[in-house]
Amino acid sequence: MGIRKYRPTSAGRRGGSVSDFSEITDRKKRPEKSLVRSQVRGSGRNNQGVITVRFRGGGHKRLYRVIDFKRRKDDIVATVESIEYDPNRSCRIALLNYEDGEKRYILAPEGLKAGDLVLSGENVEPRVGNAMPLSAIPAGIDVHNIEMIPGHGGQLCRSAGGKATLMAREKGWAQISLPSGEIRRVSDKCRATIGAIGNSEHMNVELGKAGRKRWLGRRPHVRGVAQNPVAHPMGGGEGRSSGGRHPCSPTGKLAKGGNTRSPRKTSSRAIIRRRRTVRNGQKIV
Repeated sequence: MGIRKYRPTSAGRRGGSVSDFSEITDRKKRPEKSLVRSQVRGSGRNNQGVITVRFRGGGHKRLYRVIDFKRRKDDIVATVESIEYDPNRSCRIALLNYEDGEKRYILAPEGLKAGDLVLSGENVEPRVGNAMPLSAIPAGIDVHNIEMIPGHGGQLCRSAGGKATLMAREKGWAQISLPSGEIRRVSDKCRATIGAIGNSEHMNVELGKAGRKRWLGRRPHVRGVAQNPVAHPMGGGEGRSSGGRHPCSPTGKLAKGGNTRSPRKTSSRAIIRRRRTVRNGQKIV
């Protein structure tokens, strides 16, 4: 697993790089047919066709791989058949072949290889790839794909290189330290998978040219000060201007320095320590 840089044969290639895909078992293998679904591209529009998310659209066609985030198939040994590429996420996925013949995709943790055995349940060994309740995981171990509500499936730490650390357990609750620095408590009945997500070098990939961003379904982003005053609060003015006001969205919502989390959000009471924020280049806890 690493980064492969292009030869500078053009201006776009000069700064571009790509993953070397060394961890993938067979690059020519098609995804498991029973575990793929077609997906309709929304292009940032709601059910009425109105654009609600700007600068989305286009992109390469993708088949969605159905991932088993719940890991509730207990006490049945599964063999890792292959490690595969998934265009819908930054990490790799692993195809599991269970003893009863069923196949499922899971997020591939760091160090998991084809031929390895994985298991899920309450009384399994805390080994990379195994899924178990937080009540059975020893403190200090890195985990990923963590449930926030028992039985709802993993929601935390699912992207490339993501991992959280189980800090402590007390009275039916488990404290986990997230990559953002936030310390949150969740029920110790929630499940998590042992290990850190693979493909940690993903953050170092340089796209190199605008076309690769378009392949991902991202259209060009237009600055507010470059728009007309009818389209954006910061638009207009004679010549180039800095906007004349604090940066904001097209609807006037402040974009810098304001809290965006709802104070009435139910899960706020589960946060023990807020995530770190950065202001003027300095971290503020």
